Amino acid sequence: MLIVRPFELINQATEYDVRCSVKGGGPTGQAGAMVHGISKALLLFNEEFKSTLKTEKLTTRDSRSVERKKPGRKKARRSFQFSKR
Repeated sequence: MLIVRPFELINQATEYDVRCSVKGGGPTGQAGAMVHGISKALLLFNEEFKSTLKTEKLTTRDSRSVERKKPGRKKARRSFQFSKR
């Protein structure tokens, strides 16, 4: 459903064939990456789609990334379990 969204917005759902391979992340992140890539590719074909895709925020990259692990911690923020005795 998410992946077809850029095509539905420009009313050309059956005009293009897409072949994509994505690595890493989960299903939602991969779908988001594919939507972003498809939107960028559509802009290369036709610049007139820019206003439509930009209003739906499909051309903007999600800049969030995994926080690094800190020393003395189990994960990035999770501390080791405290033992009273």
